[in-house]
Amino acid sequence: MTTPVCTSASAAAAPRRQTPLYPTFAAYVRARQPVLLRTARSLTANPNDAEDLLQTALAKTYVAWERIEDHRALDGYVRRALVNTRTSQWRKRRVDEFACEELPEPEPLPVGEDPAERQALRDAMWRAVLRLPARQRAMVVLRYYEDLSEAQTAELLGVSVGTVKSAVSRALGKLREDPELAPAR
Repeated sequence: MTTPVCTSASAAAAPRRQTPLYPTFAAYVRARQPVLLRTARSLTANPNDAEDLLQTALAKTYVAWERIEDHRALDGYVRRALVNTRTSQWRKRRVDEFACEELPEPEPLPVGEDPAERQALRDAMWRAVLRLPARQRAMVVLRYYEDLSEAQTAELLGVSVGTVKSAVSRALGKLREDPELAPAR
């Protein structure tokens, strides 16, 4: 429960600018934040998690600001806080493991199908699509990569359905004749 605080009308009307308790801390954060953020990003996979990690480490540093004797070693202190905080987060993470009678195994690849070859074919296909004229490329991407219907593609591009059909047909013809895709046939 909070207790009401009485203030005078003049004090309530004038907004106060809150000054930091440690101006040297604020100056340190402004100067070193980009470097420390890079360190935090190297500890996490997600940039948003890195920002949260840095904020937590800086909050811990702020609390300990008076106890830090050598302010020339602040980067080391904050880096240690980053590592310790990340380690604590890692230890607290929730791991969902369930005992089961059979191990889940991925579906075996069909005989003769190589993932590297499949990726090379995808790359070749995308390069061939990029060589199409802009309008045909847009229609092919919307129809086959975005899985839109002919009517949806026509509406999105502001053309008729017949235009979409003919342009996609010409684009597919060009893709069939593309020499880079010939070995995959």
